[in-house]
Amino acid sequence: MERAVNNAHRGRQTRDGIRIYEPSDHAGMQAAGRLAATILDEIAEHVFPGQTTGTLDKLIEEKVNAAGAKSATIGYKGYQHASCISVNHVVCHGIPSDKKLKDGDILNIDVTVIVDGWFGDTSRMYVAGKLSRKAERLINVTHDSLMRGIEAVKPGNTFGDIGHAIQTFVESHRMSVVTDFCGHGLGQVFHAPPNVLHYGRPGTGAVLEPGMFFTIEPMVNLGRAETKTLADDWTAVTRDKSLSAQFEHSVGVTEDGVEIFTLSPGGLFHPTYSQD
Repeated sequence: MERAVNNAHRGRQTRDGIRIYEPSDHAGMQAAGRLAATILDEIAEHVFPGQTTGTLDKLIEEKVNAAGAKSATIGYKGYQHASCISVNHVVCHGIPSDKKLKDGDILNIDVTVIVDGWFGDTSRMYVAGKLSRKAERLINVTHDSLMRGIEAVKPGNTFGDIGHAIQTFVESHRMSVVTDFCGHGLGQVFHAPPNVLHYGRPGTGAVLEPGMFFTIEPMVNLGRAETKTLADDWTAVTRDKSLSAQFEHSVGVTEDGVEIFTLSPGGLFHPTYSQD
C-alpha cells in the first residue's frame, strides 16, 4: 500500500484534484483489472449453499498470492481480508466469516488487487442456489444501471451525467440508489478524487477528460435508500432490511469514449447471463 501511494505522481492534476494519467498507463490498469476480473470468474464455481464467505475469501487470497500480486484490502484501515462479501441486505463492506450461505442468498464479492503498483478494483453479484424473481430483478436493474453509467463516460461529459444516467434508470424501476457510498478515482492509489456519485444532475460536476481513471459501482436497494453501519464500524446494511445489489467496474476515459479495465474474461460478470 505505501509503495503504491508514494509512486502516485504520474501525469498532471485538474483543478478538482483529479489525476490525469498518460496513454501508456492504460497497460498497467489493464493488467490489474484483468487479474481482479479473472479471480472473480474463478470464484464463481465455489459459490453454493453451505459454502462460507470465509472460505471464499481464503480462496481469493490464495489466487491473489499465486498471481504474484497483492491484496489492496489486507491491512487497509486494519481490515484483514482479501475481499468484501456482502450478502442479501448488506449493502457493502461485508466481512467474510464462517456463516454458511443459504439457498437463494445473493452476494456481492468485491476484490481489489495491486499489480506492479496499479490497482484493479471490481465487484459483481453471485447467487447461491436458486434465484428468486425479486432478487433477479434487482440484480438485472443494478447491472444495467452500471452499464448506463459507463455509456455516459466520454470526454466533454460530466460526472453528473454518469450519476444521472444511473439514478433515472434505477428509479424508473421503482428501486433506490444508495447515496451514502460512491465510486472513486484510482490508478496507482486505491482511493483518490473524484467521488463518483451514482445520482446527480446532467452537466454538473467535473468534466471528463482522457486519462481519468475511476470506478463506477452503484449500490441499489429494493426498498429505501437509507443505510446504517453496524457495530463493527465496517459493514453497511439497508435500514429497512430490503435486498441490496452492487456491480463495479474500473474504467478509464479515452480520447473517444471509455475503456473498461475489469471486463470478465469468461463473460461471467452477470451471474445469469454473459454480458459485460
